[in-house]
Amino acid sequence: MTEPAALEVWPGSPAPLGARWDGTGTNFALWSAGAQAVDLCLFDDDGTEHRQRLEESTHQVWHGRISGVAPGQRYGYRVHGWYDPAAGLRYNPAKLLLDPYAHAVDGGLVLDPAMFGYPGDAVDSTTPDGRDSAPVVPRGVVTHDTFPWGGDQPLRTSWSDTVIYELHVRGATMCHPGVPAALRGTYAGLAHPAFLEHLTSLGVTAVELLPVHHFVSEPHLMRRGLTNYWGYNTLGYFAPHAAYSSAGSGGGQVTEFKTMVKELHAAGIEVILDVVYNHTAEGDHTGPTLSFKGIDNPGYYRLDAGNPARYTDYTGCGNTLDVRRPPVLALLMDSLRYWVTEMHVDGFRFDLASALARSMHDVDRLSAFFDVVHQDPVVSQVKLIAEPWDVGPGGYQVGNFPPPWTEWNGRYRDTVRDVWSGAHVGVRDLAYRLTGSSDLYRSDGRRPFASINFVTAHDGFTMADLVSYQGKRNEANGEGNRDGESHNRNWNCGVEGPTDDPDVVALRARQVRNHLATLLLSTGVPMLTAGDEFGRTQQGNNNAYCQDNELSWMDWKAVDEDLLAYVTRLIDLRRKAPALRQEAFFEGHELPGTELPGVGGTRDLAWFAPSGGQLTVADWFDTGLQTLGMYLDGRAVRLRDPHGRRLVDDSWLVWLHAGPEPVTVRLPGPPWGDGYELVLSTEYATGSPPRTAVVAPGPIEIPSRCVWLMRILRRP
Repeated sequence: MTEPAALEVWPGSPAPLGARWDGTGTNFALWSAGAQAVDLCLFDDDGTEHRQRLEESTHQVWHGRISGVAPGQRYGYRVHGWYDPAAGLRYNPAKLLLDPYAHAVDGGLVLDPAMFGYPGDAVDSTTPDGRDSAPVVPRGVVTHDTFPWGGDQPLRTSWSDTVIYELHVRGATMCHPGVPAALRGTYAGLAHPAFLEHLTSLGVTAVELLPVHHFVSEPHLMRRGLTNYWGYNTLGYFAPHAAYSSAGSGGGQVTEFKTMVKELHAAGIEVILDVVYNHTAEGDHTGPTLSFKGIDNPGYYRLDAGNPARYTDYTGCGNTLDVRRPPVLALLMDSLRYWVTEMHVDGFRFDLASALARSMHDVDRLSAFFDVVHQDPVVSQVKLIAEPWDVGPGGYQVGNFPPPWTEWNGRYRDTVRDVWSGAHVGVRDLAYRLTGSSDLYRSDGRRPFASINFVTAHDGFTMADLVSYQGKRNEANGEGNRDGESHNRNWNCGVEGPTDDPDVVALRARQVRNHLATLLLSTGVPMLTAGDEFGRTQQGNNNAYCQDNELSWMDWKAVDEDLLAYVTRLIDLRRKAPALRQEAFFEGHELPGTELPGVGGTRDLAWFAPSGGQLTVADWFDTGLQTLGMYLDGRAVRLRDPHGRRLVDDSWLVWLHAGPEPVTVRLPGPPWGDGYELVLSTEYATGSPPRTAVVAPGPIEIPSRCVWLMRILRRP
């Protein structure tokens, strides 16, 4: 380390926060309300540290400008102040701190006692740990990127046209034979033509990337020789995760990420980021001091009012960011705007979003976070998806987020899983889920696309495992199989785990098709989990957050080609049928001009019992009905093209039969239909009937555990 006088520090500016190169030097600005002094630490390529005291403080922002400091410079901060955990104060200048506004991060986190702010096991000691953490913690990188975006523009795919594909940047291509070895598991690998071709041929319109904000692994995982694979342990809200970059960690990760976005956009695919603004990687009072905790612990985190040495934890991860405080709220909004304006992403999925909505204790729909997002001219215009729950009291808030938010619909997932696992599901509940969940989203003016429909996600069983395992198999996580969800609303088809029994194998394949057909034929926005389209398994592990290996990676040598063809066809059917992707809720009213003497007319939406009659009030509340017909009239689609012309579609009849035996149903006659064409049946491996099946109204047998999609034929 050199003396502070080695470089001249000019006053600089308190805004913007972070490190900004101006062509001849770099301005550094760091917010800390309680600091007594701040040292800027610059690192040479050999790790030599140069400390420079920032003498200027304006409105709690410490700042200075240094000539000659250029892009590629590694840096961090040491913040001086009181160390008194009982008062919530954890300043410790022995700890090198990452700039919360760093646009790139270099270096990993090394498991070493120096990463902790307290000495030994004395977590509440009033004496701070004096070991220097610089050799074992990440540091920021000064960046300046003039990326050639060219004509890249937001795709703004309508919600009604959107099909989301949730994937992991590393896991998607680590085993892909068409991606060069040097690019596998990286942003560049995701943008490689071999992977892009899979996305475009499948027909998805958006990728939802598991966290790409720079993250580190928790100490308890590092002690077990594991890593945080999913990435829900954010340290840098402006920096793309460096380990996903084939271009290194000196700033090249920023350019590589932008290139990935540009290539995905060119392929017609939007980029949605899964973001973790509810907590950080510093954990609870026993966690490391890496950034926020040492910069201003009571300023960034929600502390326990009765014991400020502890954190209020609504996330299950040790701490909760205090979004009630203006500097923290500004950090989140600055981060969101940066990823939209500078990185060109198209939207965000907010992990444990209920934690962001908590004002004092309860979840508050009118919290400052929602207000600021709603009025922001940039952030309010992109896709916003909430995971509408956290682990605190009252945290389950499905259906309660305000416009313009959409939500992961956990009730959709639970209902569909229950239907196909043989549980007794109320017809009323199933009908709501199939048609956009108007019971959840209509009252506040939202529309069917507020419901992000999913059956599986990264968190839980894969689709193949959902029908193959009754119990989780998480022993490899090192937690005695105690982690992960134990109540999965699933059925293993009678045999636990892998089997060679051809009947069980066939049944499982059909059950997968049933789940996927239900998902892609439902109103709302479908989300597929990467690999479910070709049968990916995690061998029963339903919480593979720490498995950065073949267990989690997509296995491109074990692709079920029939299943892939089936899902591709389903997505194509949905894309071509406006009646299957409505932008407005169904009304259930009789349609003018469809009446026939003595029988009335059709409706935009109608429900049929196996007898061929419309459901009665008693049927509507039945919890034992295993067969349901859903009629969608394509002449009543409330969807218009860009020129304002109303779209007209075929009409459809969807039969869902969850019973273990075949069932005879009666296809309704005029005015509902003069004939029916079976377009898709989950009885068949690719969904396609072996020959065109056109049948007249009347009785017909549906196989056990099956979904039929029938196009309605009408005489001229």
